Amino acid sequence: MDVFKAGDVFEVALQIEKHGERFYRHAMTLTDDSRAKEIFGFAAEEEAKHRKLFESMAAKVEKDYKPPETYPGEYCNYVTAYAENLVFPDEEQDAKFGAIDTVEDAVEFAIQKEIESILYYLEMKNFVPAHQREEVDRIIEEERKHYLKMSDLKRTIG
Repeated sequence: MDVFKAGDVFEVALQIEKHGERFYRHAMTLTDDSRAKEIFGFAAEEEAKHRKLFESMAAKVEKDYKPPETYPGEYCNYVTAYAENLVFPDEEQDAKFGAIDTVEDAVEFAIQKEIESILYYLEMKNFVPAHQREEVDRIIEEERKHYLKMSDLKRTIG
């Protein structure tokens, strides 16, 4: 049976933020529109900040923290399945980025990834110690703002 490691939830979050930062930096190269570049650059910096926050949270998590489970191994199975569908190896991520060659495609991809991130963090919140949930809520709010910025950008470039 798999054993829960509290850091697993943060490892997935770290990968989401790492890939997000790389994507937004790639997206900046797809346009000469200064507003789009500014928004993509802002989002890249935010993802880097989130990654650092998750690193800090992971370092402080109790090693023996037990999330609520209805059967042994439930959490580990859940996180593994979620991560397999959300976080891809760098090579696969690079291939996805390489297929995006217009700012419109980049914005659509960003919107989808922001939604996926929000959903992951909402789920993640259920598996972290109570004293860390406020920090996760703060990141969820920031991801929602990114979603709104990308949605606004989509309207202005479309």
